Amino acid sequence: MASQKDTFQQKFKIKGGDFIKAGESSCEIRNILKGIGIDAEIIRRVAIAAYEAEMNVVMYAQHGTIHFTVNPQEIGIIVEDRGQGIVDIERAMQPGYSTATEEMREMGFGAGMGLPNIKKNSDTFTITSKVGKGTKLEIVIKLNNTK
Repeated sequence: MASQKDTFQQKFKIKGGDFIKAGESSCEIRNILKGIGIDAEIIRRVAIAAYEAEMNVVMYAQHGTIHFTVNPQEIGIIVEDRGQGIVDIERAMQPGYSTATEEMREMGFGAGMGLPNIKKNSDTFTITSKVGKGTKLEIVIKLNNTK
């Protein structure tokens, strides 16, 4: 386990429904990783997972937070939101399944690939959700393991 001084941490707030600022947090995460010299393939995986998670908060929750950490072994992203929650996580994990509104689809979202893309780009991925309360995603990407 890395010591506290070997760990970089940052927290980002996300406002639900704010499509204008959607993607800013994941972009900032990508820029931080570039700045500290993380491998481009790992940055790509982190950026995809962070963006998909951020967009789910924008689309389905009132607000949320991304807790971003980097230590010598791994990158961690925990996304917690206050929102509608997910009724059927197993179904939501199926590629193509979406509960996006027609308005979201018109903006180019809602293809049903968000959660599958997060899982595909993570070394470990855990999702918990309570209907009417919100959802928590825990994403880990190892620094010594490229997919």
